[in-house]
Parts: sequence; C-alpha cells; structure tokens
Amino acid sequence: MRLTAVQSNLPDQLREIAALDRKACVERWTTVFESPPPKYLSVCFMQRVLARERQIRTLGGYTAQVRRALRAANPTEHSRDRPSRTAPPGSWLVREWNGRTYRLEVTSSDYVLDGKTYRSLSTVARRITGAHWSGPRFFGLTPKRAT
Repeated sequence: MRLTAVQSNLPDQLREIAALDRKACVERWTTVFESPPPKYLSVCFMQRVLARERQIRTLGGYTAQVRRALRAANPTEHSRDRPSRTAPPGSWLVREWNGRTYRLEVTSSDYVLDGKTYRSLSTVARRITGAHWSGPRFFGLTPKRAT
C-alpha cells in the first residue's frame, strides 16, 4: 500500500500535537471543532482527542460495519443498567384506567387485550386511553423520571 504525501506527513503532525501546551491545545481545539473545549479538560486529553481527529481526517474513520460490531460487542453501561422495557412471554400486565381494569397477555411476539392482538404496548396504551402514550411507561415497565 502506497502512502500519499498527506498520509506520510501524519507522524510529524501527531508529534506536533503531542508537543502542544494548554493555550495551543485550546486554540487548535477551537479551530478543529469550531467551539472551545470544556473548561476542565486536561492537556493530555485534548492532545489525544486532537490526534485522533487528525488520524480520522487523514486516514478515515471506522466503516459502518465496524461501528455496528463494536456497539454490539460492548454495550454501554447505561443500557445494561436500564430495566427491561418488555415483559417475558406468558406474563400478564394489569392496568387500571378510568375505573376499568385492563389485563394484557404478553405472548412471544404480540400482546393480547380483550381477544384482539396488538404488535406494540404503545398501540395498546393508545387503544385504552385514546391518546399517545409510551406503552412501557403506561404499563409500569419503565421507572418514572427523577424529580
């Protein structure tokens, strides 16, 4: 593989970034990202981000396929801590609304209410209330937001 002139100059550019002081890092960051860096970023961190940005602009970033594989291989901490938004098949969801109790059966792919099959909880919530609701929220599968 033959390197272009810009690619062969990359090591020099990375060494230049590694030698930047705080003021120069802030100036370069502002130029590259078109906004100043967050107030308390360390010089080392700014240098690493600027170096990575230079590499991406010179060599290109990850392909969409690689990004998908990385996301699948390493789910974020946030998504692991989040409670499940679905109930397991065979369970029943019960919700009282305007004096009536609704019993919803959860199957492997659908939800059954009053003998009629629905594909999503939000559709069932809309059927019950007449308004758009988040189905998982309506049936208590997601926690209320902190106040």
